[in-house]
Amino acid sequence: MSAITPVRPRISYLQPPADLQAAERAAFSFLSALGVDLSSEATAETPRRMARAYAEMLAVPSFDMTTFPNDQGYDELVVVESIPLRSLCEHHMLPFTGTAHIGYLPTDRILGLSKFARLVAFFGSRPQTQERMTKQIADELQQRLEPHGVGVVIVAEHACMTQRGARAHGARTVTSALYGGLRDNPALRGEFLALTRTSRERS
Repeated sequence: MSAITPVRPRISYLQPPADLQAAERAAFSFLSALGVDLSSEATAETPRRMARAYAEMLAVPSFDMTTFPNDQGYDELVVVESIPLRSLCEHHMLPFTGTAHIGYLPTDRILGLSKFARLVAFFGSRPQTQERMTKQIADELQQRLEPHGVGVVIVAEHACMTQRGARAHGARTVTSALYGGLRDNPALRGEFLALTRTSRERS
């Protein structure tokens, strides 16, 4: 009896290599222009650390989008809740953090569960808006799995809103993308939102 081989398409994002020396020089100029004292022992290495921190946050991780045959014909919702996420707001380059809740109705193939977290990290590791990121995750699942339905809900707190400007501490933004049966069928839509409600309220 031959083993069934999973399908593992490689998901990658082409980006130019980071120029850390140029980034460090730019960080030095940026901080100096804002009046930050970089002459002390504590801050002398801050431009280098800042450059490396942003390079790390903006490095998009590749991964294998492993799927398996749905050989048992599972046709109920699969929901993965409370996936940690972090990204950078493209408008201010400040972080936003929170959780993603993802569900889908399988057809012929099911996705390896760890790939949901990797998909969130993949789209989060670049300058983003929460609205776009929500849709990108849903679009990728719709394209790769061709399921009967996809649902993505993201709950996040944005530093650009809590640490500057309005300084609305504790304010959260909720976005959603619902496709197929999870959009068109009120019962399935309600089931998905009910399954994720407790986690969203804890987020």
